[in-house]
Amino acid sequence: MSSADASSSFAFKVLTVNTHKGFTSFNRKFMLHELRDAVRTVGADVVFLQEVQGTHERHTARLANWPAVPHYEFLADSIWPQFAYGRNAVYPHGHHGNAVLSKFPILRHENLDVSISGPERRGLLHCVLQLPGRSANVHAVCVHLGLQESHRSRQLALLCELVEREVPADAPLVVAGDFNDWRRSAHRVLEHRAGLREVFLHSGGTSARTFPARFPMLQLDRIYVRNAAVHAPMVLPRRPWSHLSDHAPLAAEISL
Repeated sequence: MSSADASSSFAFKVLTVNTHKGFTSFNRKFMLHELRDAVRTVGADVVFLQEVQGTHERHTARLANWPAVPHYEFLADSIWPQFAYGRNAVYPHGHHGNAVLSKFPILRHENLDVSISGPERRGLLHCVLQLPGRSANVHAVCVHLGLQESHRSRQLALLCELVEREVPADAPLVVAGDFNDWRRSAHRVLEHRAGLREVFLHSGGTSARTFPARFPMLQLDRIYVRNAAVHAPMVLPRRPWSHLSDHAPLAAEISL
């Protein structure tokens, strides 16, 4: 870190949300336009998206308000000029995956396939962001882990290996997304192996309940950080988020 970096702090906001491919719970209603409005109101600098639709030929023909561009590009619009997409699941009519939207330049990105077996396709989207006036780049990893505990255990190990291999020890790091970790075992693994601390757990003693969005009971979604001076969770209103996806979003302010 340069002397200029050490003498001045820099804060940015992050948001993570599982978009459920633009539909409400049980695919009752297409809500991507309303979701875009809600995402904008948070004022996040970096947005982590899971289950974001790339293309879907059947929905394009069936829904009059289906966007002409991929969902991550539709959500980014003119607010986030930079975006990266990692395609995880491919099927006859389209594909979906993880995405990162950023107000800062994305210097490079790579999607790591961490699918174990069976129909579940999962990935880790690793982006390197260039912050204004900072010599050290910020690393951001958008995560979507499997439903089976044995799969998640192996995927967490792959995440730790990615951090060890690709992220300098002194670089700021944000790891966020849908961990499907209802047993809350990821906290210990990620802190012990990668030095990551969960924002809500560190601030309030427990991670946030995010699923199902209307009546959250399970702590599935997380924001982990490393090499951050301050990481403060942001409280988002229950409405309209509870009616936009099956997962509630999480947001935090990160200071370097």
